[in-house]
Amino acid sequence: MHFLWPEFLWLLLLAPLLVLLYVWLLRRKKKAALRYASLSIVREAMGTGQSIKRHIPPVLFLLALTALIVAAARPMAVISLPSQQETIILAMDVSGSMRATDVQPNRLVAAQNAAKAFIADLPRNVRVGIVAFAGTAQVVQPATLSREDLVTAIDKFQLQRATAIGSAIVVSLAELFPDAGIDVGAMTYGRERPRGVALDKAGTDKEPKKEFVPVAPGSYTSAAVILLTDGQRTTGVDTLEAAKMAADRGVRVYTVGVGTVDGETIGFEGWSMRVRLDEETLKAVATRTQAEYFYAGTAENLKKVYETLSSRLTVVKKETEISALLALAGAALALLSAGLSLAWFNRIL
Repeated sequence: MHFLWPEFLWLLLLAPLLVLLYVWLLRRKKKAALRYASLSIVREAMGTGQSIKRHIPPVLFLLALTALIVAAARPMAVISLPSQQETIILAMDVSGSMRATDVQPNRLVAAQNAAKAFIADLPRNVRVGIVAFAGTAQVVQPATLSREDLVTAIDKFQLQRATAIGSAIVVSLAELFPDAGIDVGAMTYGRERPRGVALDKAGTDKEPKKEFVPVAPGSYTSAAVILLTDGQRTTGVDTLEAAKMAADRGVRVYTVGVGTVDGETIGFEGWSMRVRLDEETLKAVATRTQAEYFYAGTAENLKKVYETLSSRLTVVKKETEISALLALAGAALALLSAGLSLAWFNRIL
């Protein structure tokens, strides 16, 4: 914890002075009481409990004053707060290697089940979009609040060949920023157009937009991308180039690796292919975008990964000023002190 206005903490020196003043007043009252011949009768009437009670309101008032002084110093602390995430894009690998059964019942079904459970656990106000990628990447479900539409889109995945991880990131960014003129085709095939000119849905140039200004990685708190894959890029946009695009827009890309890390030959319906999980690149994507990389070697691990991501994306720890909380506590203590004093002794302190 640190303070924006630490000079106000010098006022805490008033606390011991007030304690000394209180003790002096008590002794003064005690000396005055000695004038009464039947002092023992007065003490007997008050009792031990009554003697303790008279100290409680002043102690509460002192705590209230301390809390208000600390609040005036504007303390900053790291606390857990509800996340401001409004949109999450699930980019999921549907390449042929997702048929592999090393993750039971197979990689694709395990990924589908984990994704559906993840969606069900999210707050209802969080929109979710689905991007499926193999040789190309496409939005199979635009960002929506409808959990039923999302589940339907996930159940309709069709396996294809090749793996375009970078293209999946770019398409996810295009879904998050529809007016930014992000064109995965231009990045993949090198179609040129003037810098700063976006294309409309018909493919014609719009008016030049304001020059793009990069922001700090991880600073865009309204959205995030979760990328799941079991292989390495074989086509499409360069993965690290796409990661830089996400970082420049402040979007975190959480990466999830599924399947074989060391590499394995997998055969299906008369053809075979060599697959290897490119953990190094996935870790680089997560690091560059200020996110995290997760490895899920089993269906149970994959489920736990999504549970962890759910907690990461719905609750965030951040440094926040807590002056208001301390001021509220101080006010509550002051009111409690005055209330007890009135109830017990018919006076305020």
